[in-house]
Amino acid sequence: MTGFGVLTLLLPILLGWASCHPVPGRKNFNKLLLISFDGFRWNYDQDVDTPNMDRLAQEGVKAKYLTPPFVTMTSPSHFTTISVPSLLHSQGRWIEDHGVIHNMMFNTETHWKYSFKTTQNKTEWWDNGVLPLWITAQRQGRKTASFHYPGGGAKYKGEAVQRSLVESHTHPDSNETEWRENIDIVMNWFTKEDFDFVTLYYGEPDNVGHKFGPETENRRVMIQQIDRTIGYLVEAIKRHSLTKHLNVIITSDHGMTTVKKSPNVTEILLTNYIKFKDLVKFDIVDYGGFGMILPKPGKEEAVYQALKNAHPHLNVYKKEEFPERFHFAKHKRVLPIVMYADSGYNINGQLIIYFNKGDHGFDNVYMDMKTIFRAFGPDFKKNHLAEPFDSIHIYPLMCKLLGVTPEPHNGSLAVTQEMLVQHEHNEQQQQPGAETQKTFPLQKIAFGLGIVTGVLAVLCVASVTYTVIRRKQKILDFLFILFEREGER
Repeated sequence: MTGFGVLTLLLPILLGWASCHPVPGRKNFNKLLLISFDGFRWNYDQDVDTPNMDRLAQEGVKAKYLTPPFVTMTSPSHFTTISVPSLLHSQGRWIEDHGVIHNMMFNTETHWKYSFKTTQNKTEWWDNGVLPLWITAQRQGRKTASFHYPGGGAKYKGEAVQRSLVESHTHPDSNETEWRENIDIVMNWFTKEDFDFVTLYYGEPDNVGHKFGPETENRRVMIQQIDRTIGYLVEAIKRHSLTKHLNVIITSDHGMTTVKKSPNVTEILLTNYIKFKDLVKFDIVDYGGFGMILPKPGKEEAVYQALKNAHPHLNVYKKEEFPERFHFAKHKRVLPIVMYADSGYNINGQLIIYFNKGDHGFDNVYMDMKTIFRAFGPDFKKNHLAEPFDSIHIYPLMCKLLGVTPEPHNGSLAVTQEMLVQHEHNEQQQQPGAETQKTFPLQKIAFGLGIVTGVLAVLCVASVTYTVIRRKQKILDFLFILFEREGER
């Protein structure tokens, strides 16, 4: 049989094989953008016109509200969303496990305290044996980036996020033009540099909530700015042809409540109940509704007894007695005396120097501490209203969307599974993290024809070679017979 005859028999087989095998270069997951608007309370969009957010609720998923972890602060909450413990940490991924227990990095020996923005590239504060999703995803072949997201500028077990932009200490948080420029940069990361996972952080409406209070016109104006930015984001996704390839999660770290001030209430001032110079070695107070104290040696009981019933709106505990429901106090960084105030009350140390009109850091059961969750993209259902859930469940959801095998964690994909569209290719793919590839009919055929062409070339060469050899053999046979006859003569 000739080479072409063999090809005729093999062609249907090869095309059938190609249609069942994946096409190299196609990913089995869509890209993911996680956006956080700091301090966006769960109901901020209900007293102001937000057409773009309203449209997203129709085109995607909206949770009734999201419960952040305690303590309801920026760095602890953001890191809970993005991180998990290593295998050495079996308890999960609460704040007491990942160790980012406050916005401020501090040292009880030197008495140094570092503000929120100055901690952003300090690896020693963030790297406590847990792996943020950036690193886990990178180790499984994903390309990741952080744009101002808390923790994105640190290294974890010596490994940095592949692309990281960190806020400077003086970075302005409310420039709408810059917000749009940041979106354009991120879109280019996705399209021109093929990033798979990007986190993007905005410092509003937290700042305006602190400065003016959550129930003010200033805050409502800022929510309208955020809504315009979300509209710009949607248009940018369309311009970059990412509508069918990019999932977006929009969330926040905590809510905001109005601060109760004198003369309307009796404010909490710790120096009214204890002498700092006699009893206290180090403290983290004057920072909203949460505080910690390191007593001088032998003074822990004295501090505790003096403070535990000092003010009707102050809750004081020894570290080992702090309520388990907070999943907070077991980390070694937590100081021996832990306290939190009732909603709206600030914990002041020796002077009342904290003049914010809005604040957070309070018990996460308060509705004013709840925040938002919105999501849209090819893997999310449309017009889906989700029940409230805890922010720890965002991590397994993101792993699912990225096709990444998660680290051990306390979240559950079952909580968010109903948000997702069940694609046929998702049902057939391997376990998360497997490098299976998604295929499409025309690409399958093209791939199959490429294989057929290669086989054809091989068969043609083989056929020509075979013909030449046969001809040479016939000539040799003829010469052999000729010489043999001459010998007989």
